[in-house]
Amino acid sequence: MSLIVQKFGGTSVADAEKIRAAARRALRAQQQGNQVVMVVSAMGKNTDTLVDLAEQVCDEPPAREMDMLLSTGEQVSVALVAMAIHDLGGKAVSLTGGQIGVRTDSSHGKARIQSISTERMRKLLDEGNIVIAAGFQGVDDDLNITTLGRGGSDTSAVALAAVLGADMCEIYTDVDGVFTTDPRVVAEARKMSNVSHDEMLELASLGAGVMHSRSIEFSKKFNVPIHVRNSGVFTDEPGSIIGPIAESESRAVSGCALTKSEARITVTGVPDKPGVSLSIFERLAGVNVAVDMILQTAGHDGKADISFTVIESELPRALEAVQEAADTVGADNVSHESDVSKVSVVGLGMATQSGVADRMFRALAEAEINIEAITTSEIKVSCLVLRDQGLEALRAVHAEFELGKPPSQRASFEDSLVATKKAKEADAVAVVSRLQSMEDLTVHGVALDDRQSLVTLTDVPDHPGISADVFEAVAAAEIVVDMIVQGIGANGKTNISFTVPQGDCQKAAEAAGCVIEKFGGRTAHQADIAILSVTGVGIRSHTGVGLRMFRALSAAGINAELVSTSEVKVNVVVETARGKGALAALEEAFADVIG
Repeated sequence: MSLIVQKFGGTSVADAEKIRAAARRALRAQQQGNQVVMVVSAMGKNTDTLVDLAEQVCDEPPAREMDMLLSTGEQVSVALVAMAIHDLGGKAVSLTGGQIGVRTDSSHGKARIQSISTERMRKLLDEGNIVIAAGFQGVDDDLNITTLGRGGSDTSAVALAAVLGADMCEIYTDVDGVFTTDPRVVAEARKMSNVSHDEMLELASLGAGVMHSRSIEFSKKFNVPIHVRNSGVFTDEPGSIIGPIAESESRAVSGCALTKSEARITVTGVPDKPGVSLSIFERLAGVNVAVDMILQTAGHDGKADISFTVIESELPRALEAVQEAADTVGADNVSHESDVSKVSVVGLGMATQSGVADRMFRALAEAEINIEAITTSEIKVSCLVLRDQGLEALRAVHAEFELGKPPSQRASFEDSLVATKKAKEADAVAVVSRLQSMEDLTVHGVALDDRQSLVTLTDVPDHPGISADVFEAVAAAEIVVDMIVQGIGANGKTNISFTVPQGDCQKAAEAAGCVIEKFGGRTAHQADIAILSVTGVGIRSHTGVGLRMFRALSAAGINAELVSTSEVKVNVVVETARGKGALAALEEAFADVIG
């Protein structure tokens, strides 16, 4: 008998009618021969109401008591859904996270799952019950109630599907599936039939509201297929499958996203030597601030600039930590801006197709939108823009890549299920061995590429179109660009660094130089460099990844000359002569989480 996990968000159980509709969906799935576990969120705006009540009685509510309070929202929902199922003639049992056996660490408000017991759930399922689990919550080793933070119910659902070996995890929401971008702001947005795990990890980390990145981490690590569907009473349309394959192998870009509430911090005049990056990110990890984009431009005159973005709400905490670090290492200045947004394009096809970056840059230039900073990964290009131009930027790149049109050849729903089944069979033993540390960081590997070279452009005019001009010139010379890092501009100038194959170094420098030299810009290049990459699941959500990386390099006396990050990979550039030593240092540093 197959097993299905169904998750219903707050809007899907917002009132009695919707609760009964959710109950009917679960009963129908059971009547079709499936065992069913439901994961239910708090009703509608119930959590917001509880938070408001807490703030009325206490200026700074203790984190433990907030978890105790907020967990009641899901308990109301699961009890009501169980009652509805009984009223419709079915059998159901509602369970809190603690009653299920969801064990977490003790980080109140953003706890991580450590293990989940399945014995009680399986017994109830075998007795013919629909098990209704309270999402978003668990208990620590001292039986204190903990909550999982943002996206916690999604995380609960996919985690339960993983430990139970579910055939499918269905996420019911108020949209029809995963779209090429937010359909509320881009009318041409199109529902995708399939989205790969890596694409969805990037899109979720960028603020795509359908799924939270932690739940996608589980889905990828444990090969759980996710079916995102509309919970509407009168719709049974298939939604989008998140799994091992993308919608199309021929299309370079599959989706785009806008992260609105970004803030950037820039540390200028940082001594360009080993250990400096470590000092900065050690302090950020110490105050549990997750860093998004990291942009360390190539140094000159013995100094470099390091910029990074954080969630705007964490800016005050981050600034305090960074200022302490800057004072310690002797940096020239710390500045920040909280009026920026990040627009990104994502697609597995980028790994094999060139021209994505320059097309994106040109689309923004034609919309008269200046790029404040750039960072790239194998399957993502991200640009910082001013916040009041964010929506316009999103619409411009969505139109440029014609994402509103379906690709000529698309993977089907069935294709994704077959691919997922193969992956589950191949990984069955490994999955079981990892269930006892469910949310631990998983690193797939550390790699060295010593066939690259670095081109650095300084004193580049900071105005719309300059990046497009540069990379169109490089593309016209038939040169494939790997990493691109554009630093934060100052005094109307900015710096751009990018990597190309060693044989193309001189040609790339000349092509880019022809563009910027007329503005007084300067070009430099290193004929050979080494790029170290750490690839895995949860790279961004685990604040210690960058810290571990920089600590290992610092201990080996190796300087990181350039840094670029994404949800699934961190890249650093080092001297070629230090490449093998850096690889050995990183392999040792991540040995306990490589799997």
